[in-house]
Amino acid sequence: MVSQGKAGQAYQRIEQLIVSEELAPGNLVSEAVLMEKTGLGRTPIREALQQLARNRMVEIHPNRGVLIPPASVEAQLRMLEVRRVLEALAVRLACHGATTDDRVQMEAMLLRLSGEPMALAEYAETLKDIHRLVARCCNNEYLADAMAPLQGLSRRFWLAHLRDDGSSEVRRGSALYLAILRAVLARDTAAAEQASVSLNNYLVEFAYATIRRPAGSAEGSPTVPGLRTRP
Repeated sequence: MVSQGKAGQAYQRIEQLIVSEELAPGNLVSEAVLMEKTGLGRTPIREALQQLARNRMVEIHPNRGVLIPPASVEAQLRMLEVRRVLEALAVRLACHGATTDDRVQMEAMLLRLSGEPMALAEYAETLKDIHRLVARCCNNEYLADAMAPLQGLSRRFWLAHLRDDGSSEVRRGSALYLAILRAVLARDTAAAEQASVSLNNYLVEFAYATIRRPAGSAEGSPTVPGLRTRP
């Protein structure tokens, strides 16, 4: 579980820097740089880095720095295999665990997603808010802790591989999340699970599409050696 207080703030801020790729994949950064970017001291930074390392979001190399691991297609597909199962369970639990206050917040999320098209940064923050809300409705801190890093890393991959301004993908993603929220609000566990599976199917398709893009395209990715073939 992510600790509270300054260490928790450091974790959230560093995770945001990783997901937005302000800390670029493949780069080594120092504690001093992280202190400067977060405005927090060495102790909370170190505590946050230990948790981020356990969640596979960073690699700590003593005397060298902190490595931001590259976001490969193969790693994304492995994460989605796990995320698919965990999120299907989460939305089923959320159908029964959502409180009156949770449901009010879900209605607000519905309005945000179905309103005027959002800028990419706002959309990414909205997804994070939805993930937190669904996780809270599960009333299971172990499930919430397992999902959060998978969602953060897969969100980073999605943001990094968008083409153009990403507006078409935002529209598609919004529709998928709307289906999840509506099913949870209706307490329809079967529909919620199917909507969650549909979201993860989309994320898998998106990952494979990054391989199929023509060489030399702005967001093209090379074929990954040993990548499993899509069934």
